Amino acid sequence: MRNGPDDNAEKEDLGKKGEEIAREFLALKGFRILDTNWHHGHKEIDIVARLNEEIVVVEVKTRLENYAVEPWEAVTSAKIRNIVEVADAWLRFNQVDLETRFDVISVVLKRDGSHLIEHFEGAFLPPVN
Repeated sequence: MRNGPDDNAEKEDLGKKGEEIAREFLALKGFRILDTNWHHGHKEIDIVARLNEEIVVVEVKTRLENYAVEPWEAVTSAKIRNIVEVADAWLRFNQVDLETRFDVISVVLKRDGSHLIEHFEGAFLPPVN
């Protein structure tokens, strides 16, 4: 199995396409996109949006249609801890004090150019330390 620079570039392109689809989907649902690909150290959150008086932090998982595992299943407990840590940094940096929800959007790209999208609202709660 090959895992070189081309594979990483293809994976990155796939992720960017999924995030673009997710942003459009959220905007159509009335979300206001506040930030994308926001970094805190080496960790990142894909999308920060606002819906009414709530901040929504969105993790986007994208796969091609011949995937073996559901995209949302890639959101592990370690990934959740990282997302929550970066979300907390984003809230502090932007001095935002609103309820925060964590969603996951799963995007499956089909060979014919179409896609399937699932939005899991409130997909997880921040772990208690």
